Amino acid sequence: MSNYRFPRSLMNAGLPRLTVAATVALGTLLAGGPAFAAGHHETRADSQSGTSSQKLLPGSAQMLLQIAEKQIGVTENASGGGTPFHDWYMSSPRAKETVARDGGNVRAYANAPWCAMFVSWVGEKAGLRSTVGWDAYTVTWANWFKDNGRWGTVAKPGSVVYFAWGANKTIGGIDHMGVVKKDNGDGTITTIEGNTGNGKVEQRVRPKSDVVGYGYPEYKA
Repeated sequence: MSNYRFPRSLMNAGLPRLTVAATVALGTLLAGGPAFAAGHHETRADSQSGTSSQKLLPGSAQMLLQIAEKQIGVTENASGGGTPFHDWYMSSPRAKETVARDGGNVRAYANAPWCAMFVSWVGEKAGLRSTVGWDAYTVTWANWFKDNGRWGTVAKPGSVVYFAWGANKTIGGIDHMGVVKKDNGDGTITTIEGNTGNGKVEQRVRPKSDVVGYGYPEYKA
């Protein structure tokens, strides 16, 4: 449930499953690392998610959210990997780019924290890679939105939300990310996230007090 960047000490080495204490000590992984049940679960739409089967406008926030909702229930394996999002990211050209930037090797993504890989996959499947973005490191991704003038503090359906669990509510303190489904109007937001504390894709209700900010893809509707 955290961001991910390769530590320099693990360049050209596999990335073992780390405890929270170990990752904090390393200072490069802020992993939420809960174990998943082994094996893949068939993806499904959550009965409470409000997923609609109606045809949606390509390039819309509603299309992105529908794709995300259909992944609710996908679960990691006992090593913290094994999801379609890991497999896709490792096969994408972006994986080589982020390795060149952060160090390490592509195989180390196999069991890495995957909240960012999940949102990357959803944006790709929605045909919105250029406006949603893609990365494995939440801090870099948030800065990309900010650098492009698409960063703010208002929750909107389809916006990319960044969380920090500690007191540091700056971009550098980001721990986790997901997609906003709606602002509940009571100080909370409903989100769809990968790599939650249960090691799944889940719909969550989060307090806005945990939010660092929002990235705004440019949707058609």
